[in-house]
Amino acid sequence: MEVIRVEGGYPITGEVAVEGAKNSALKLMAATILAPGVTTLTNVPDISDVHVMGKVLTYLGAKITVKNLHELEIDTTNINRWDAPYHLVAQMRASTAVLGPLLARFHKVVVAMPGGCNIGARKIDMHILGLEALGVTFDINHGNIHAKDEHGLRGTLVSLEFPSVGATENLMMASVHAQGVTTIENAAREPEIVDLANFLQEMGAKIKGAGTPIIEIEGVSEELHPVECHKVVGDRIEAGTFIALGGLCGDPVEVKGFNPKHLSLVLKKYEMMGLSIEQGNDFVRVQRKQPINSVDIQTLPYPGFPTDMQAQTVCLLALGNSSCVVTENVFENRFMFASELQRMGADIRLEGHHAVIHGISHFSGTDVKSPDLRGGAALVMAGLVADGYTTVSAIQHIDRGYENFVPKLQKLGAHIQRLQVADEEM
Repeated sequence: MEVIRVEGGYPITGEVAVEGAKNSALKLMAATILAPGVTTLTNVPDISDVHVMGKVLTYLGAKITVKNLHELEIDTTNINRWDAPYHLVAQMRASTAVLGPLLARFHKVVVAMPGGCNIGARKIDMHILGLEALGVTFDINHGNIHAKDEHGLRGTLVSLEFPSVGATENLMMASVHAQGVTTIENAAREPEIVDLANFLQEMGAKIKGAGTPIIEIEGVSEELHPVECHKVVGDRIEAGTFIALGGLCGDPVEVKGFNPKHLSLVLKKYEMMGLSIEQGNDFVRVQRKQPINSVDIQTLPYPGFPTDMQAQTVCLLALGNSSCVVTENVFENRFMFASELQRMGADIRLEGHHAVIHGISHFSGTDVKSPDLRGGAALVMAGLVADGYTTVSAIQHIDRGYENFVPKLQKLGAHIQRLQVADEEM
């Protein structure tokens, strides 16, 4: 198996450019189903989750051409299936994003119950309840979700119990052809939602309010058209990871290729923690010349502190100058990486959805296992400042969301390698 091995204690400094947002690219790829023809997406990250979504679309009948490393040409003219099988959906929960567009195009869909990171239930109840309000009927059996729209989707008011990103996206895509106006209350407000809404509008959909708690979609009767070129928004979470890494290591790191406004609360919290933050239109420069201040954090839906930045921030706070509490309000299993960080010396006590953190002076390198995407990145971060060597296994999780993670760290000065080792060595 492959592992990432880090020798800690070396200066980390320089510039790093982030890729397009994973959580946007996947949904944009699914949305191409809505417009038969050839759509081109640029700034698409070369990561395993994108490869899986590509396999889903190919299975459905799409033809995907990689024009260059970050440009995909997706031809959905001959899509003739409306089922997403378990062997693909089990690899990535975001595969359920095809639910809405397949309903809008074919009025029926079969999607396997989702898989992905083991960070929480992430049930799709809200997707189902919202789509039922539009007129979709569901039958769930043998591990599959069977959905159909027999009488045409009709616009209505849908109030989400929680501002679910996935439910908001599926409702937006399903309702583009619904009769009348669909209003989503308590909608997710993430930048990736805005990117999807802009993309759908380029296709000919009529959407107002994306980025606010109330989104209105006016159904259109005419067929949507493919988009000649759409650039995926920069990945704020990859950017946040490298910003946290720069703050952890101390020397100046400049992170480019994203909108700093998409990380406003994270950057404010990091300044409270003693990090020096300089912002431009599409970059952040970070360094730290003082001890890390211990600051309480609680994750919330956007524009709150993102759950996807929780693990990286806990890594910083584990070396803080006092004690603090991190509260996870989004995914119940998001602290799984904490036990691995404890192996490196961290003083973390879990109490339900709270992590009580007492700062220590340093991490000790050891063998750790990546439990999920962001937790894996955080463990690599810890290895950069740990005494001795840290070996991170189960790195397939990291590959799901970070392109060229090891080469980018090497360019910043990290003594880090990706190695093939025998299972018995771990």
